[in-house]
Amino acid sequence: MEIEHKFLVSGPYKHLAISSSHIVQGYLCDDPRRTVRIRIRDDEAFITIKGASSADGLSRYEWEKPIDVKEAHELLALCLPGTIDKHRHIVPWEGHEWEVDEFHGHLEGLTLAELEVESADTEFKKPPFLGREVTGDPQYYNSQLRKTRKG
Repeated sequence: MEIEHKFLVSGPYKHLAISSSHIVQGYLCDDPRRTVRIRIRDDEAFITIKGASSADGLSRYEWEKPIDVKEAHELLALCLPGTIDKHRHIVPWEGHEWEVDEFHGHLEGLTLAELEVESADTEFKKPPFLGREVTGDPQYYNSQLRKTRKG
């Protein structure tokens, strides 16, 4: 079970990052009850299946397995239109590791921060770069962002 909080980013964070990676991902299925994602992160690839989100959007089932990068490229060609292209920065803050995604292409200018926690009642301190919380807002799910077009 994946439990995470998601926020818009409204301040500087890159100076705090301890690592960064490039991610390209597509969706074979984007039904809100089940999504199937193909992701290439640097030189690794994964297939991920996610179930429906809880009512508050905080948790959902997630299953992920590594796959061959060549096969991932082949599967990306079969994905629904709208690939996600982003850099993920890992930012430690007050005992937690935040994943800050800086989007490119048609989502240029959007930056989201996610914090995966062990339980829904896990307490955490918000870093100063966070903006509005968007946990549970479907328009900020990557499977939906792939459909977003600026302009």
